[in-house]
Amino acid sequence: LTVISGVLNLGEGDQLDKVHAHAIKAGGYHYLPAKAHHYAFTSVPTVIQIHGDGPFDITYINDKDDPQKTAK
Repeated sequence: LTVISGVLNLGEGDQLDKVHAHAIKAGGYHYLPAKAHHYAFTSVPTVIQIHGDGPFDITYINDKDDPQKTAK
């Protein structure tokens, strides 16, 4: 993924841990292998570009975080 603008905070694991996340600023990039457990958050408006070879999917650890399952 590439950060187009803003700052994306990214960490590895199944639980959000803001202390161990690292900040990726605009112009920065990060590689995540398929099925890697990770979390991401922002504090400011941020635009990212996700790119790679497909197929692409997102598996949520917690169903309550999945907007497709909670949308009404």
